[in-house]
Amino acid sequence: MPKGVALTVGLNSVDPKHYQGWSGNLNACEADAMDMADVAKSQKFKVRTLLTRAATRKAMTGELSKAARALNPGDIFMLSYSGHGGQLPDINGDEPDTMDETWCLYNGELVDDELYAMLGKIRKGVRVLVFSDSCHSGTVVKMAYYQGTMQARNSSISSYQTRYRCMPPDVALRTYRHNKTLYDSILKNPNLRGTAEKIKASVLLLSGCQDNQYSADGDFNGLFTANLLHVWNNGRFKRGYKAFHKAILKRMPPDQTPNYFTVGLSDTKFEAQIPFVV
Repeated sequence: MPKGVALTVGLNSVDPKHYQGWSGNLNACEADAMDMADVAKSQKFKVRTLLTRAATRKAMTGELSKAARALNPGDIFMLSYSGHGGQLPDINGDEPDTMDETWCLYNGELVDDELYAMLGKIRKGVRVLVFSDSCHSGTVVKMAYYQGTMQARNSSISSYQTRYRCMPPDVALRTYRHNKTLYDSILKNPNLRGTAEKIKASVLLLSGCQDNQYSADGDFNGLFTANLLHVWNNGRFKRGYKAFHKAILKRMPPDQTPNYFTVGLSDTKFEAQIPFVV
């Protein structure tokens, strides 16, 4: 019998000691992680949840390594992240936009190359389902527009100023320069170049927005997670992942467009399955 393993991660803040005085306070990321954990448990996944202070680089990499050892062909691994997205300069030259995307964990950023390297340890034949309700910072002008003029479009989003899940560019720069030794050891590592191409498992990612957009936080859930849960409807949704993505997309505003893409071994049967089925 195939088994399901899930890791759900949500950070309502980060350690200002690492992020140079910035705590990145958010409201609904822990709720996202707990709600995604409930979805996974309802489908008989074995679930581990990391919230804010517990969501460290060491804890995250440890849980991913543990999952890679435990998963066998036919199994499924679900990984969900809710928190700030960040960027670091692409030093090893594998990013067309010259930036590496990151997840802002409590005591440091997890670089996308690192994540792909860890997913690359998962065996061929394993299905991997990733949800990322986060975003990446853009220009100062764009950030001013998003923070000052956008209005809520969903009942789960605050009727006051909308908060976005992105590290401000000035914070990203300060954090990188203050922790340059740590991040350069990752960014210059030749073994982390092209790690996405080395993935053997079948990885399907549904993200909260495009690379050049922001993901909105909310009162009860992030906008993406709120709509995902609405479409899922406690398991009443009975179509495949592409239809799942399309149904979520229909509920989103035009400036936050969830993405759908695959990495690793193509598996059309996996994509056609009802979401979260072990």
